Amino acid sequence: MPLVSNVLGAINFVAMLLSVPVIGAGVWLTMEPDNACVKILQWPVIILGILILVVALAGLVGGLWRIHRLLLFYLVAMLVLIALLLAMVLFAYFVTDKGMGHSVPGRVYLEYHLDDYSGWLRRRVEGPLKWERIKFCLSTSTMCAELNQSYHFAEDFFKTYLTPLQSGCCKPPTECGYTFVNPTYWISPISSAANKDCMEWSNEQTQLCYGCDSCKAGLIANLRREWRRADVILLCTLIGLVVVYLMGCCAFRNAKTEELFRRYKQGYS
Repeated sequence: MPLVSNVLGAINFVAMLLSVPVIGAGVWLTMEPDNACVKILQWPVIILGILILVVALAGLVGGLWRIHRLLLFYLVAMLVLIALLLAMVLFAYFVTDKGMGHSVPGRVYLEYHLDDYSGWLRRRVEGPLKWERIKFCLSTSTMCAELNQSYHFAEDFFKTYLTPLQSGCCKPPTECGYTFVNPTYWISPISSAANKDCMEWSNEQTQLCYGCDSCKAGLIANLRREWRRADVILLCTLIGLVVVYLMGCCAFRNAKTEELFRRYKQGYS
């Protein structure tokens, strides 16, 4: 029995360690500027990671001190958490399945269109009240001002890689035909614009293209990229938890079998 208890303790200790990447993924998302402005996935991930840690700790205590009720609680609760983690992994995958950047002739950076992304993600940023709050949050960041410090000539700017947020929010769409002065200051063309984002552009540094659909698309593209990275971490953790959980079930069954055998022997002694 002590050997089985030690095995159960070791298994649950590994489960505790597996909660760390889940919590870490959530914390990493909260530290990204775009996720700070759109709080959707990060806190559910952090809470789920903390719950996994607490349940694994209960299993560790139950395994080392042979508390069967705690072990039963661990088996039931961890199964529920694994199901929730699976649902989160699938959800993040399917809502980020659509959408990608579009290449522009003569430019290294990509540009982004709002209609390319899933309806669920679009609804998170569309609507005047939602976007006003997000727009204010984005406008307080330094992502656009940093471009002015790095690029002084059009040739250098057109050959650089921009993040989706910078591409969508810090400059007008290429199709508008604006003339480059610096990354956040452009001369308007004489002809009328075909894209309504062209009318939204302003050289005012607190406005820029924060009101453009391209900025919303850039925000979603950034979220998509970060959620995909977090989803890989969650998927690897899910696989590890499933393996650990199955090992825990086997160890618990063996412990029960040993206990029944011990009671059976005592009954005949």
